[in-house]
Amino acid sequence: MENNLLTTEQRNILSNKIDTKSISEILKIINSEDKKVPLAIESCLDNIACVIQCVVDSFNADGRLIYIGAGTSGRLGVLDASECPPTFGVSTEMVQGIIAGGDYALRYSMEGVEDNEEAGIDACKNISLSEKDTLIGVTANGGAPFVVAALKYGKSIGASTAVISCNQTAKAFDIVKKEHRICAEAGPEIITGSTRMKSGTAQKLILNMISTTAMIKIGKVYNNWMIDLNPVNEKLINRSINMICDITSCSKEVAEKTFYDSKMNIRASVLMILLDVVLEDAREMLKKSKGNINNVLDDKF
Repeated sequence: MENNLLTTEQRNILSNKIDTKSISEILKIINSEDKKVPLAIESCLDNIACVIQCVVDSFNADGRLIYIGAGTSGRLGVLDASECPPTFGVSTEMVQGIIAGGDYALRYSMEGVEDNEEAGIDACKNISLSEKDTLIGVTANGGAPFVVAALKYGKSIGASTAVISCNQTAKAFDIVKKEHRICAEAGPEIITGSTRMKSGTAQKLILNMISTTAMIKIGKVYNNWMIDLNPVNEKLINRSINMICDITSCSKEVAEKTFYDSKMNIRASVLMILLDVVLEDAREMLKKSKGNINNVLDDKF
């Protein structure tokens, strides 16, 4: 594919001679261009919704969400996946990010690895990708062979497949259903070809949407609280106790005592206070509702 057909590779006339500008002028150019990203995403919300439904279906079938990419795109996928366990209390297996070149590529540039098709297929095989999973290719220009080959393999075994790209002519789009093509085309980059900028920002926002909305739909959020966060440090412990206070309108003393009585389980703490039950009863209620506190409280209130 000719580079002049790729939006991400074109020159941006609005940043012409940016190297002659003052710091303030450069910042205004960058800020002005960055404002285009949310508008580009708005145009593909319907497709994002279709992909999220695939992810929810995978989760409900005990499947997983897998991101795969190279360079900045791969790093963003790994980042989003790594934030799901502490935010939503899920296992590290449930959402995974694969980057061409492996963990080393998270810290160091390995541009050549994106051309290795076999490595993309092997990466999917190494995690035992199955028909229950949703595989999302994250690729700014849309043609990384590592990602394209992985998507073809995923499709061949019956996994749900989708693509996030910033080019309408992305090669990877040919592999997936039309409604699974997420194209956030925000125009040429400020620095020609530097897809860590607007393209990276667009991909990050879309990844946030996908993982967060999917977790909401499987009951990992109560109202707008991260009720399944993993309280692994002092900050998150305090956040958990404050959350219990907010949800139940109890005192901080009651929230703190119940939190520790529940073995630091926010869901159980909320039920213990709102329904005036002991930990064993709260656990049984959550078990019957498959952990969905919304269903338990809907039955009671």
